[in-house]
Amino acid sequence: MKFFVDTADVAEIRALTALGLVDGVTTNPSLIAKSGRDMSEAIKEICDLVDGPVSAEVTATDFDGMMAEAAKLSAIAANVTIKVPMTEAGIQACKALSYDGTSVNVTLCFSSAQAILAAKAGAAFISPFVGRLDDIGQDGMGLIEEICEIYSNYDFDTEVLVASVRHPMHVVDAARMGADVATVPPSVLRQMFKHPLTDKGLQAFLEDWKKTGQSIL
Repeated sequence: MKFFVDTADVAEIRALTALGLVDGVTTNPSLIAKSGRDMSEAIKEICDLVDGPVSAEVTATDFDGMMAEAAKLSAIAANVTIKVPMTEAGIQACKALSYDGTSVNVTLCFSSAQAILAAKAGAAFISPFVGRLDDIGQDGMGLIEEICEIYSNYDFDTEVLVASVRHPMHVVDAARMGADVATVPPSVLRQMFKHPLTDKGLQAFLEDWKKTGQSIL
């Protein structure tokens, strides 16, 4: 499974990249607004830090507007992936951009039917939002299982990118189902390191070592 970081915070991306855990980055207008940065400058800086795909989202809702914005975003760096919404205009833009060799991430997916349309349009990634489905009492991870099964049936090239991840078990369950990517907020990625027995075991090792009076260096 690949890990994308779901943030526009360059400092967070730099820190996690140093750990060797970052395969890509996803951003959206809300994350850009939260960062307080100019969008183009932030995307350029992120692309310089990360070798993998960096999703930059269009804000237009019509086909012509999406295509114009996609051209501007694609010019920022070679590893920009254009993120479009799961709408008729978004799927039309996905088809046109994918045909020209542009990597496209179809976002705001909430059903298997939508995921099929994105794959048919040549999307590089489909982004089902599991946390937002859980919030309204639906089974977010059940959707991931359905999409993985459908894509496997037809050998679609579109990668399942699990989005709206709220906790480490979303990541674990997605990995068990065979999802290709999880895009994870930095806070959730750091939670994955934690286990009380790890902390307890390390403390015991260090205390025992201290008693020996030795030093490795």
